[in-house]
Amino acid sequence: MLLDDVKIEISAGNGGKGCAGFNKNLMSLGPAGGSGGKGGSVFFEGVSDLNAFNQFRFKKQLFAEDGREGKGQFCDGPDGKDLVIKLPVGTVITNTETKEAFEITKVGERVLAVKGGRGGRGNFLFRSAKNTSPKEFEFGKKGEHANLHLQLKMIADIGFLGLPNLGKSSLLNELTNASVKVANYQFTTLEPNLGVYYSLILADIPGLIEGASEGKGLGIKFLKHVERTKILFHFLAADSEDITADYKTIRAELEAYNPTLLEKPQYILISRSDLVSEKELKKILTKAKKLSKNVLPISIHNWDQLQKVKELLNELDKEK
Repeated sequence: MLLDDVKIEISAGNGGKGCAGFNKNLMSLGPAGGSGGKGGSVFFEGVSDLNAFNQFRFKKQLFAEDGREGKGQFCDGPDGKDLVIKLPVGTVITNTETKEAFEITKVGERVLAVKGGRGGRGNFLFRSAKNTSPKEFEFGKKGEHANLHLQLKMIADIGFLGLPNLGKSSLLNELTNASVKVANYQFTTLEPNLGVYYSLILADIPGLIEGASEGKGLGIKFLKHVERTKILFHFLAADSEDITADYKTIRAELEAYNPTLLEKPQYILISRSDLVSEKELKKILTKAKKLSKNVLPISIHNWDQLQKVKELLNELDKEK
């Protein structure tokens, strides 16, 4: 199951301690203590992998490396290594204490989460005309710390939506290089799947049923991913007993979860069109056009229908 909501604790590295040392070279005098290294910082970086949250399944405390202590003979301690945590694009990061929030919106985007502590100064940096042999040194500063709530709200250009087992995953596989599990039973898809069609990101959202907004079936766990989808492809089965009722069922769940979802541009795709006669399909398309002006029949076994969908995607890709 897709992990998309988790709380973690992150800590930047502490700065290293400065050194109080004196020059050991023959005929040389004066302070020679090096400064401590800076503690490593923690960064978040956006990636396209939806499963990046799996790293937190068993490990919820993450630490950057501490800076090392300074040494004598002017040797500064090495800085601690930064920790870069990969997060899926669309992750909303909220500090549970300050309530400040920010979001990862692009692949490769890197955001500083907590800053490493400054290294302490060695006694070499305390020298002066009045104090030629200082013994002072500093301890390193502590790194920043934060408790964070990470929520994945997937960002996609087009979301495939509908009741379970309507061929959404099959079409995603056909259009992209996705390898989504396909089978002839409900809830084959248990987590959102992404595919890329040129510059468009397509999302296969697990099937919804009546009462999903109240937690039935796969519940509201995946309804939240519809919020970030720009365009909806609403799938209706050609062999359904009542496509109007199926359509209203899904629309009612969207409205119950968030009424603004109904304002998104949508296209109706009549799936499994190969299971009905041409005469019956025409009747279904006429009925579907009363629900939306944008209607297309689709079967992965019909080359012409696949081409029509690809033409539509090409137009949307150009607009993007």
